[in-house]
Amino acid sequence: MKDRVALVSAWLDERAEDMARLLERLVAIDSENPPGRALGRCARVLREEMDRLGLSPELLDVAGPSGELDDPCVVRGTAGDGGRLMYFHGHFDVVPAQDREQFTAERRDGRIIGRGTADMKGGIVSMLYGAAAAKELGLLGGGRIVVHLVCDEETGSVVGAGHLRAAGLIDPSALAMLTAEPSGGGIWNAARGAVSLRVDVHGREAHVGQAHLGVNAFQHMLHIARPVERYAAEMAARHTGLPMNPGDSPGTMIVIGGLSGSGSNFNVVPGSAHFTIDGRYNPEEDPEVELKRLIDIIETAAGQVGADISIRTTQLQPSAGTDQDHPAATALARVVKEVEGSPARFEMCAGILEIRWYAQLGIPAFGYGAGRLDVSHGPDEYIDEAAMRRCAAVYALYAADLLN
Repeated sequence: MKDRVALVSAWLDERAEDMARLLERLVAIDSENPPGRALGRCARVLREEMDRLGLSPELLDVAGPSGELDDPCVVRGTAGDGGRLMYFHGHFDVVPAQDREQFTAERRDGRIIGRGTADMKGGIVSMLYGAAAAKELGLLGGGRIVVHLVCDEETGSVVGAGHLRAAGLIDPSALAMLTAEPSGGGIWNAARGAVSLRVDVHGREAHVGQAHLGVNAFQHMLHIARPVERYAAEMAARHTGLPMNPGDSPGTMIVIGGLSGSGSNFNVVPGSAHFTIDGRYNPEEDPEVELKRLIDIIETAAGQVGADISIRTTQLQPSAGTDQDHPAATALARVVKEVEGSPARFEMCAGILEIRWYAQLGIPAFGYGAGRLDVSHGPDEYIDEAAMRRCAAVYALYAADLLN
């Protein structure tokens, strides 16, 4: 066992500089989403690198919503040509930066610092080099790895992963799927579902001197939001029975007013107002049922004050999970222990994951990456270079175990 870890690790260590340089190139592409810029440019760099690594890449054009995304596309590649199949899956869009300097990667003390290093361009590097190692070292036997890299995970993933699902490009017979989300070396075998809404309140403007002629949309919005706050507190008290990172809350998490606004000027009765509701629902909850509950709460509150409202559902996604005793899960845990030297831990991700697109087809799906969730999306985001290579070794050896 140690011999095969040493073999793969040596292959990866010899390419440590190549891996670091690729991550630096990817960080330099400001593929922020929203708004979804530079997606095609990032995809072309990935295609170029995958071609160099012998992963037979192709670029799939996909249609973004109302042209909001810049050149949206999916990069799809393959290692091996056998009948047994597994998927590596990642996303190359990143959340907006706090500072433009985050798009200049910095290498310091064994880390690469910059936007997207942890979530999840560093994970993509691990996946590509893990797949290439498995292929070049003859570990794939009678199987193959299909790599999917998508462009819009940070805004719902309907265009990227959703396109793969709708186009029949995910084979339900696959033995497993891995995505390189920043799990910090743990195995995310479950993830929450999501419900997101935007509530618009319609009033009537009037000058402050004739305020009695107006309809104050802001006041109506406040009235509507209060019962939603009570609902959020109720859901936070309903805890999951699944293991989680000790720092994560076990209750369903709901943010009210992440985006909100009203009015046109300080001396005008606000004729419009809006606020958002964004929830991450434990697997014990049914997002469709909770969506109906939320809409009923909002409409009831609006009716109490005669408010004119419109509600738009912006996201409705199910939870997903694979039992940690599933053979694909126990195989992954064995490989993690083999590479890392300590037992793997299974956890539920506090957010949503693209494992759902695969799990819905019956494919065992997991999040496993070297990045850390607690630094992802923050101003000091980083990934440890040695951990990135160990993660690549896990990918290569997991493919070897599953596909032979």
